[in-house]
Amino acid sequence: MQDSASKSSDDSLCELEEKLQNMSTADNISICANCGKEGANNICNKCQSVKYCNAACKKKHRHKHKKDCEEYVRLAAEHNAKLHDEKLFKQPPKVHEDCPICFVRMPTLTSGWRYKACCGKVICSGCIHAPVYDDQGNEVDIIKQNECPFCRTVAPNSDNELNSMLIKRSEAGDAIAIYNLGVYYDRGMYGLSQDFTKAVELFHHAAELGYFKAYNGIGCAYQYGRGVEIDKKKAMHYYELSVMGGIVEARHNLGVYECNAGNMGRALKHFMVAVRDGKSESLEKIKGLYTKGHATKEDYTIALRLYQEYLGDIKSAQRDEAAAADESYQYY
Repeated sequence: MQDSASKSSDDSLCELEEKLQNMSTADNISICANCGKEGANNICNKCQSVKYCNAACKKKHRHKHKKDCEEYVRLAAEHNAKLHDEKLFKQPPKVHEDCPICFVRMPTLTSGWRYKACCGKVICSGCIHAPVYDDQGNEVDIIKQNECPFCRTVAPNSDNELNSMLIKRSEAGDAIAIYNLGVYYDRGMYGLSQDFTKAVELFHHAAELGYFKAYNGIGCAYQYGRGVEIDKKKAMHYYELSVMGGIVEARHNLGVYECNAGNMGRALKHFMVAVRDGKSESLEKIKGLYTKGHATKEDYTIALRLYQEYLGDIKSAQRDEAAAADESYQYY
């Protein structure tokens, strides 16, 4: 069913592109649309699809071109919207690679992994609590020794030590460290005073370095007016950038937004992609859409299957043990 919908969307895009190409003469030989002379370089400002010798020819041809001009602009807007949706709803890339220790798919929930400021690695909660052995095969209690399970650096004992590590990683261009500092300023955590403006600056820097979760932070800033003026359009723009980078929280939020706006079809699409990345709240939303008649039984069945597949991909005995030992390390 999804393949058929994708094919239909591709056909629709091709049809739009063909119509636009047939209507446009701007990329062909520079022939004036009014008098037919070559060498025209005065392009229609509105549709930019036809050329004229000069302003006089443009004015003379305006009444003939008006209808085609408006149609071209409409088709171009429709084409751009379809291209945008194609990017928005396709399955996004993974935010993090597989865990560098156990090589099992990284959970999408932030409670299922930890960023280590010492080495810049993202490690799953299972490996944070898993046994570590030395070169003689003896178990080393890294929790007791307070060491990083990847680089074996002793963990920071104070807010100042943690911030010093993050600043060092930030100066080296570590986008996650920059983003984390932004979060600390945004919330006034770990000894840093609350500074929304500084947080937004750091989010922008992290986003420029390719950490798409930072766009979600910028979106929140514009939605709630933290460090910037409230601007719903900008908030949605940055949420969408975050979504295209694979941030499941932003995806779920967009689904909720579309639901509240009455766009149930678009909401369902967002929730479906979010479920594939393990967002259980999105699964509940799809269930709600089904019970209210906005989604089919097949939609809900597919969503359940996708969520189960995700759980299978991230499951490991070590992660189960970590979750059982401490509820704050739940990963599913």
